[in-house]
Amino acid sequence: MTITHTPDVLPALTLDSLDSRVTPVDRLFSPAALREEIPVSPAARETVLGGRYGVTQVLNGEDDRLVVVAGPCSIHDPCAALTYAERLSALARQVSGSLVVVMRVYMEKPRTRLGWKGLISDPHLDGSHDLNSGLRLARGLMLDILETGLPIGCEFLDPLTPRYFADAVSWGSIGARTVQSQVHRQLTSGLSMPVGIKNATSGHVEDAVDAIVAASKGHVFPGIDDEGVVSIVSTSGNPDCHVVLRGGSTAPNYSPSDVAGALELLGNAGLPQRLFIDASHGNSGKDHKRQPHVVADIARRIAGGETGIAGVMLESFLAAGRQDLILGRTDRLAYGQSVTDACVDWDQTTRMIHGLAEAVEAGRSLRRTGAEGVSPQVEVALPSPLPALA
Repeated sequence: MTITHTPDVLPALTLDSLDSRVTPVDRLFSPAALREEIPVSPAARETVLGGRYGVTQVLNGEDDRLVVVAGPCSIHDPCAALTYAERLSALARQVSGSLVVVMRVYMEKPRTRLGWKGLISDPHLDGSHDLNSGLRLARGLMLDILETGLPIGCEFLDPLTPRYFADAVSWGSIGARTVQSQVHRQLTSGLSMPVGIKNATSGHVEDAVDAIVAASKGHVFPGIDDEGVVSIVSTSGNPDCHVVLRGGSTAPNYSPSDVAGALELLGNAGLPQRLFIDASHGNSGKDHKRQPHVVADIARRIAGGETGIAGVMLESFLAAGRQDLILGRTDRLAYGQSVTDACVDWDQTTRMIHGLAEAVEAGRSLRRTGAEGVSPQVEVALPSPLPALA
């Protein structure tokens, strides 16, 4: 049976109504224009390349240090972020023999439903969504942080924005909500830095392994060029992708058995058996007070000779916890406290990073002496014990 629609049952159509859900479009400046306006200095370039090289060497097993990616859940206050960066840079120099420290500088924030989408999307924190100002502010802050000598890492969320700042990034991330996205796998295949791909929010690691395999190959897809013109993009593949275990909605996945299972999946796919562990998110039950316990467990295992853990991620800021953001009321915000996920404070960050550095040194000592099964004592300062996650 064929049903035909006659004009009298259709709404009146106009040219405008065929594109009725897009408001007037504002023009975005080109990536080339922004890079010319805010160029990477020679010193910053060396920091970017040095960070990429250091992380890659650890992933390849050619450097026995541990990568630590530390910083706020998301950047909302450039001044507080730069204060944090200056402190972290000084700390990174103290532990450079044991750790490759990268600052977490997340400018885009994925949301499960709704909420503030990050500094690029809404730099004034008032719902005005001034993307031109957001990209300019984000790139400028990234380069200011690089000038402290500290390499930076960020999550790549929108597939177009990397053209505006990827040249400043030493380590990238694909989040748990986009791990299955073909668009992000294609994007990752053309990025020039190591990229950590998180397991899905369910906790399943298979999606991340599939994404790594896909991103390691070349792709052809639509994108933009440096002038902002829609183009056909061809990539050669990214060989430096790796799994980030971030826990799941029902349980953490940083235990020795979880790590061993993930490494087996990587090996079965013909991939290097090295991974990162995110001490926050599902691995801490979204409770920032549990992060030190996760880190302490990882440190003890590294000191005892466990292999395969190449990096650890920390959510940390100047002040502990989090606060609610009321758009347009930045005067109510506490300095140096997250407006998204809760973070540990600076003092706790210092203790955790020193504890991880000590663990790396202890692991080296164990390998030198060949005393397998003898785990040196590693002291990591902790708050009072917390009950296990349900």
